[in-house]
Amino acid sequence: MAEIYLTRDGKEKLIKELQELQKRKPLIQDEIARAREHGDLRENAEYHAAKETLTNLMRRIVELDSKISSAKIIEEQNIDPDKIFIGVTITIQDEDGDNYEYTVVDLEEADPSKNKISVQSPLVQGLLGHKAGETVEVELPAGKSKFKILKISR
Repeated sequence: MAEIYLTRDGKEKLIKELQELQKRKPLIQDEIARAREHGDLRENAEYHAAKETLTNLMRRIVELDSKISSAKIIEEQNIDPDKIFIGVTITIQDEDGDNYEYTVVDLEEADPSKNKISVQSPLVQGLLGHKAGETVEVELPAGKSKFKILKISR
């Protein structure tokens, strides 16, 4: 898996999720064992549902383990603080004069309700590498828009 960049809090969040899923695994395995006792497995919906749940849980455990092991902590990276990159908080102004503040994070940490926007979003992709004071035209799904970068902070 490619390197991903996370904040310390983001990595801790993934670790906690992994620990919770690892605690659930034996419970689901017990459900499978109980369902197996009910007879013919071909027609046992409880058994098939538990097996599917276990498969999904194991897939997420492997995914989280891989992300955690390849994660780079943003705060430990030598990134130019004057340019927009992952890990910075930006204040931008749109063409209507409305201001927005976002923290640029990895997709795993993105949470629009907390103004955490993915580095992979079209908006951030258009702003990457630019400095405060610049006006940048960004290609968004709704069309091109211009944004003035008012502030970049860590």
